[in-house]
Amino acid sequence: MSLSQDDVREDPFAGLSRFRGEFYSCLTRRADALFELVDAVLCADGPVRSLVELSLVGEHRRGHGGLYDALSAGRVDVARLRRALAEVPLPRAADGRLVLAADLTCWLRPSAHTSPERILCHTYGRGKDQHIPVPGWPYSVICALETGRSSWTAPLDALRLAPGDDAATVTARQMRELVERLITAGQWKDADPEILIVVDAGYDVPRLAFLLKDLPVQVLGRMRSDRVLRRAAPLREPGVKGRPPRHGGEFVFGDPATWNTPHVQTVTETRLYGTASARAWDRLHPRLTHRSAWTSQLGALPVIEGTVIRLQVEHLPSGATPKPVWLWWSGTDGTATRIDLLWQAFLRRFDIEHTFRLFKQTLGWTCPKIRTPEAADRWTWLIVAAFTQLRLARPLAADLRRPWEKPTPSDKLTPARVRRDFRHLRPKAACPAEVPKSSRPGPGRPPGGKNTRPAPRHDVHTVGQPGSAKQRTKKSTTPRSRRTG
Repeated sequence: MSLSQDDVREDPFAGLSRFRGEFYSCLTRRADALFELVDAVLCADGPVRSLVELSLVGEHRRGHGGLYDALSAGRVDVARLRRALAEVPLPRAADGRLVLAADLTCWLRPSAHTSPERILCHTYGRGKDQHIPVPGWPYSVICALETGRSSWTAPLDALRLAPGDDAATVTARQMRELVERLITAGQWKDADPEILIVVDAGYDVPRLAFLLKDLPVQVLGRMRSDRVLRRAAPLREPGVKGRPPRHGGEFVFGDPATWNTPHVQTVTETRLYGTASARAWDRLHPRLTHRSAWTSQLGALPVIEGTVIRLQVEHLPSGATPKPVWLWWSGTDGTATRIDLLWQAFLRRFDIEHTFRLFKQTLGWTCPKIRTPEAADRWTWLIVAAFTQLRLARPLAADLRRPWEKPTPSDKLTPARVRRDFRHLRPKAACPAEVPKSSRPGPGRPPGGKNTRPAPRHDVHTVGQPGSAKQRTKKSTTPRSRRTG
């Protein structure tokens, strides 16, 4: 399949039909049932609350038994579907570059004792400002971001983390494969600006930049406010003996006396945040040690230079007191215009949270009580394909607003509003699923019969510190040292 942006711009129905046909070709087993299940997700009235209720949607012509059988025994050609997603026209930033955001989202399964490969997932805001680990399946999702104020993203890849996986290593491998697919699909050419990868503070940004240094990408991510970086090593004076230094003076995020004069300083007026001031310091790097994720690095550890950006806004939309945001960019020698584009691109990273909310609250991604992780992966890819169809139907949808909602221009519709009109757009698009054949349901378990083969129980996996020989048994009473890397 080769989707041309010009063709989709001239005839959006052709682009939608072409993707639906390619998506159907990716379903190699129980294709008709899986395809109609996605149509039921897109055409259901209101949010998806239960998986079995999707069998009552008119677009789903099969029974509830076929629905569960499709998720349990169906098959999706994930490699082909990934290529199809990479060929769909993608949004661009203001300077024409691709901006990719990676983040983790969890499918919580605290009571699924018979489901294997569950991991303790960190949840925020549950209870009274408590961070409680809950068993579930964490997924690493990569989306392409738009420019400007929008709740739209373009999900391009989803990967479930298995027990023992390191998030930074898995994300780097996942991002590398995605960038290679985008280059093969013609989304990036030699003359185009480098792809910008945006991540949050949960990732080791310098390590991610080191793992992807051979690709045409730049990495931008947030750092904790207690980090300590190093400046470039000073020039060696003639006649001085001994080993030359590899690191310069310290740059302590929490100590303004170590900042010195910034290389770039900008002030921008924004509507949501008021006055936004950004200061950038060039050529700063972390001082790495042979521990944690760098234990397998042989020889001298690399010096990964980048630019530190400190963003301070006047106020937040929620009314809370704003705190400075520290960013690290893998590039150097940034201009004032470039620094402004970077921190604005980082703020657009939070649009991926709107996509996660739509997945869970509207499309019903975490509603099914699926037992096996393979079926969970299958259902996840169906949700990604459903959202891609909403994105392709975006220029075609009408605003079916509720009486209490304000009118919205057709080019400003949210994904939930586009979904309201998808039922009227579906008959005009291709529908390769065949009509179901008449059949009788199986006998099932005889009345009064007991289940003599109970499902096995599985323990919840915990993630240990990389490179540690054993887990820490009790909380240390020594004061926590500052982060020097």
